[in-house]
Amino acid sequence: MSELLFFISIMLVSGIVISKASYRFGMPSLLLFLLTGILAGSDGFGGIEFDNYDIAQQLGNIALIFIMFSGGLETKISTIRPIIKEGVILSTLGVILSVFIVGGFVYWVTGFSFYESMLLGAIVSSTDAAAVFGIFRSRKMGLKHNLRPLLELESGSNDPMAFIMTTTFIYLIKSPDVSILDTIWILVRSITLGGLCGWLFGRGMLWLINRIKLDTDGLYPVLSLAMSMLTFSATDIVGGNGFLAIYIAAVILGNNSFVHKKSLTRFHDGVAWLMQVVMFIMLGLLVTPSNIVPVIGVGVLVSIFMIVIARPAMVFILMYFSRFTTKDKIFISWGGLRGAVPIVFASYALVEGVPHSETIFNIVFFISIASVLVQGTLLPYMSKKLELALPQSDAASHPLDYEITDSFKSEMTEVRVDVGSTADGAKIVEMNIPHSVMVILVYRDGKYFAPNGSTKIQSGDVLTLMSENRKDVESIMMMCSNPAI
Repeated sequence: MSELLFFISIMLVSGIVISKASYRFGMPSLLLFLLTGILAGSDGFGGIEFDNYDIAQQLGNIALIFIMFSGGLETKISTIRPIIKEGVILSTLGVILSVFIVGGFVYWVTGFSFYESMLLGAIVSSTDAAAVFGIFRSRKMGLKHNLRPLLELESGSNDPMAFIMTTTFIYLIKSPDVSILDTIWILVRSITLGGLCGWLFGRGMLWLINRIKLDTDGLYPVLSLAMSMLTFSATDIVGGNGFLAIYIAAVILGNNSFVHKKSLTRFHDGVAWLMQVVMFIMLGLLVTPSNIVPVIGVGVLVSIFMIVIARPAMVFILMYFSRFTTKDKIFISWGGLRGAVPIVFASYALVEGVPHSETIFNIVFFISIASVLVQGTLLPYMSKKLELALPQSDAASHPLDYEITDSFKSEMTEVRVDVGSTADGAKIVEMNIPHSVMVILVYRDGKYFAPNGSTKIQSGDVLTLMSENRKDVESIMMMCSNPAI
């Protein structure tokens, strides 16, 4: 037992220490965790044999529960409201369109059957929240035109649809005689029950956490962990999509006031990072690099096709009528990072014994590595090249570190002032700010200061707003946004 704990702790500490180099060299830290697992695996220095795909799938599912719950908690409706339509389109129709575009190409260049090709397309159809969130946070990236919340919303909410498409094509391969109507019914039932259970459990979590009044504060994190697992498992038992349910429940909880909100959010952020590290190291152990060599050719072709053709085609088609500029769409296309989630989904095919599942797994692993390495590493460069990068706004810690209580009904929100927006160049007294909203802090040039009515707002400023009226806050956010969006 001690030897096992020693090995696990060495792996975790090594991965975290090595990840410190990620910022200096621009390499996503999660990729380094993956490489740590590969080096410790059967073809690496550690020589550890790990090929239990069933355990990997179960651990991957558990990790995804906590990763998606943390992402939902930090998804602010007020922030994503301006881009919620585009985000939902990308996370639903975007996934479906990607499945058929990539699947069609795979069918053309490989010897896979139609359903097997579509399965591979489904497995790699979702962008990875862990990769996207990790890069944005580690590089402290700020983006114009609400591009960061758009990509975070897409990556945090498209896993359920990708999961549905993956399991659907596995079902079609295993049951080729199933009717189209039965397949459509399974899809509709999964999405409907997932959404309904997510809403019910989200409201239930909010009610329970605010009313249980536990004598020991340390039990609140335990309660939230248990409720998140209950949400997923109960939804899955009744035939709904558990990943969709857990994300919706977390969004509902995170956009309402509840006791110990800040400490619980930080706790789940830490749990999510632990799950990401464990998942990437485990997947690194699971893969055998020597088995990747035979599929490098196909992997390179599919990776290039996805980055250069499939993702841009999907974005430009679905966002043709949006107000995003061509540069915005190019960056959104580049921001479609694949990561650990497709590898976890690929393990479903292995566990179910799908034909060519080992080849599919190795191709998916190569695609994920290529995506994180190429797209993830160059993401900050692309934001600057396309003139979409904003100065870092979070170099200094926020001076107001507060905890929400039942008696505190107001909410603090940060909003960035875009170039050319209504607020750019205006004095606070000239902005016609509703009486319910207070601008309590302005972040500029690496420092916070308290403004007054004569303070002239500049592009790049970050305003800290306090109000209990969300609609009034959203009116200020629109005033600070670029008119092009």
